[in-house]
Amino acid sequence: MAEKKVTKEATKAAKTSKAAKIKVPISDQGKEKESLSRRIKVPTPEQLLEAGVHFGHLKRRWHPKMAPFIYTEQKGVHIFDLYETREKLKEACQFLQKTAAEGGVLFVGTKRQAREIIKGEAERIGAYFLTERWVGGLLTNFESVKKNIEKLEELSRKMKKGEFKHYTKKERLLIEREIKKLERDIGGLRGMKKLPVALVLASVKNEEIAAREGQQMGIPVVAIADTNANPELVDYIIPGNDDATASIEITIRTLADAVASGKRRTAKS
Repeated sequence: MAEKKVTKEATKAAKTSKAAKIKVPISDQGKEKESLSRRIKVPTPEQLLEAGVHFGHLKRRWHPKMAPFIYTEQKGVHIFDLYETREKLKEACQFLQKTAAEGGVLFVGTKRQAREIIKGEAERIGAYFLTERWVGGLLTNFESVKKNIEKLEELSRKMKKGEFKHYTKKERLLIEREIKKLERDIGGLRGMKKLPVALVLASVKNEEIAAREGQQMGIPVVAIADTNANPELVDYIIPGNDDATASIEITIRTLADAVASGKRRTAKS
């Protein structure tokens, strides 16, 4: 985390870079013809800057294929081009808005900084989510995982209806523990009957297994990619800081809004 320390020099570099200069005049932003921003509030480069999205990792830890998204380097730390980040975020939102009409979207964020954000945003819009750990084979062996989802739903229903009252205290305790474990691991997947139509990852570096399973199953991956990540694992990349809570929050909230917008449009049609 030390390498993500905000420095005055790096912040100044980002503010004076092309990343913070909007090619469309600020006064004209609301007039973009039929733009996505009319329906979804895509953060401006200034807002992304405020959230610390511009800070990458130390230069020595970078992935060379992230070069197109990096504007400069300051004291050994890479600085993202926030204009490019905003454009990529906008593209991802357009994709999710359209795709959300076709099925469920799965949000994944298992690193400490992302868990509450992923859970909160997914619950807000009624999407699926995983925050504790990636369940190996979730996509590649979905039928097996689906059985556990159904088991959790059945046990929870029976427990709520009091169908285990005649069991011994020890038996009820074991069932309660099983429900608790299933809830922790796959509680965010309740109701999932088929594969998601898209994955949204809070960090492609941290959720690499999920990204690879998505690729293997042909499921589009939307993800935040820091300067040390492999962008080839992502279909819709959002170049940015995947360590700072504020950076993760502003990005995931925007993507969640896009999914919600797509679902609303489907409900109206």
